[in-house]
Amino acid sequence: MELFGIHQINLALIGLALGVFAYLFSTVTGPLAKLPGPWYSNLTEVVGKYHLLQGRKPIYIDELHEKYGPVVRTSPHEVSIKDIAAMQRMYSVKGEFPKTPWYTQLVNIESVFSTINIGLHRRYRRLLSAAMSETGLLRHKQTIDGKVRLAIQRMAEETQRRGATDVLFWSMCMTTDIIADLSFGQSFNQLETGERNEYMRNLAAIGTAQSIRISFPILTKLSSYLPFPIPFIRKGTEVLDRMRQSATELLQRHYRVIEEEGEDAKPSLLSKLYHPKAGEEGLEFDEIRANAQSYIVAGSDTTSNTLTYLIWLVCKHDVVRGRLVEELDALPVSFEDGDLKKLPYLNQVIEETLRMYSSVPAGLPRAVPPEGIEFCGHWIPGGTTVSAQAYTMHRNPVVFSNPLQFDPSRWERPTQAMKDSFVPFGGGSRVCMGVHLARMELRLAAARFFLTFRNPRASTLDGFCDEDMEPNQYFLMTPKKQRCLIEAV
Repeated sequence: MELFGIHQINLALIGLALGVFAYLFSTVTGPLAKLPGPWYSNLTEVVGKYHLLQGRKPIYIDELHEKYGPVVRTSPHEVSIKDIAAMQRMYSVKGEFPKTPWYTQLVNIESVFSTINIGLHRRYRRLLSAAMSETGLLRHKQTIDGKVRLAIQRMAEETQRRGATDVLFWSMCMTTDIIADLSFGQSFNQLETGERNEYMRNLAAIGTAQSIRISFPILTKLSSYLPFPIPFIRKGTEVLDRMRQSATELLQRHYRVIEEEGEDAKPSLLSKLYHPKAGEEGLEFDEIRANAQSYIVAGSDTTSNTLTYLIWLVCKHDVVRGRLVEELDALPVSFEDGDLKKLPYLNQVIEETLRMYSSVPAGLPRAVPPEGIEFCGHWIPGGTTVSAQAYTMHRNPVVFSNPLQFDPSRWERPTQAMKDSFVPFGGGSRVCMGVHLARMELRLAAARFFLTFRNPRASTLDGFCDEDMEPNQYFLMTPKKQRCLIEAV
C-alpha cells in the first residue's frame, strides 16, 4: 500500500509538471507570442500585478507602449492597445466586446457596472438610466447645489481657522454626501460634522482592496473556505463586506420611509423601483442594493478627485484662473447649472482636467469575440483580454500636442482625433451612467469655488507641495498623500 501511494504521488507530480510545461509551451508558441512586448509577458502576469499593487500600473503600461508600439502583450492572456480605431471597435455601442470576469473580481457584486451578462446589463440600464439623465437629475438640483454651497462654506471656515483648507477632504465629503442622498434618500452629513464616517473610511481603502482582489482572485475565493485567515486578503474582503452591510442598513431605512410617507417621501435615484406600479418593472432588494453600492463608489472619490485636481491646477496657473474668473463674473447672481453649461472656458477647464487626471486611468478589460480580431496589423485570437487605457490615450503626443502641459484652450477647437481619444468616462454602451451628475457637480463646485475665493493658491502648510499631488493609480486615481491644501482667500 505504501509503494502504491508513492507511485500515485509520483504520477500526480509528473502530471502537474506536464500541465505546467504544456501551459508555458502554449503561451510562448501560441498566436499571442508573435505580439510585441517584454519576454516575461509570455510567461507571467506577476510584473503587471506588482505595478498594480504599487499604484502605478497605468504608467507601466504606458511605458511599454512607448517601447513596443500600439499593440503590446502585457501578460500571457492580455493585450493593451494604443490606437483610436481599435479602441472604438472595442468599446463601440454596436458589436461592443463583452466585459470580462475581472469586473466581478473588482467589486464582488453584480450591478449595472460589473455584470458581464449582456441581457442583465441592458435590463439594468433601461431601468436606471432615466433617473441619471440630465432631465432626471433636475429634480435633485437643489440638493446637489445645496451640498456644493455647504462645501465651499466649510472650506472658507477651515481657511480662516488654520490658514488653508484641504480641498480633497471637503470635495470627498461633498460628493459622498450627494451620492448618498441621491441613492439612499439621506446624506451621510459629513459636511455638517466635518468627520469621516465609516463609509467614507471604507471608500478611502477601496483602491487597495480592489487591487488585492484583482491580483489574487483564486486566493480571494479560497480564503472563505480556509481554516485560517490570510491577513492581506481578509483586509480587502472586510472593506467590501462593511460597505455591503452599510448599504443594507441605509436602504432598509429608506424603504421604511417610503412605506410610511408614501408619495410625500423624498425620492432617490432608485426609489421608483422599490414597489413598481401595475405594468411597471422593478428590482429586487439585493439588486437595488448592489446598484446603490456601485453608485456610491463610482460617484464619490471619482468626482472629488477630479474636482481636487481641477482646483489645484487652476490655482497654479494664473492666466487660466484669470480667464476663468472673468468668464464666471459675467454670470447672473442667481445662476444655476443650466447657465454653467453654456460657459465655454469653464467646460474647457473641466475637459483638460479630465484628460490629465482621469479618475479611472487604467484599461477597461474586454474579451475578444470568438472569431478573433486584427488590430494594427496584429492578429488577436478570440477570448483574449484587451483594453485601452485613458492614461495612455490622453497623453498621445500625436493627438495632444505637449500632452503633459495643462492647457484648457486646446479644447476651443478640438480635432476629431482628440474627441475620439477622450474616454474619461469609458465608452460604448457601458459608458459611465453618472457622467451627467459628475459634470454637474464639477461645474457647480468649480464656479462657486472661484467666485467665492478671488485669489486662491496652493499652500505650503504642514509641508504640502506638488509631490503630494502625484497620483496613486489603482483602478481609481487619487493623490498619494490624500490631501490638497489650498489657501482659499
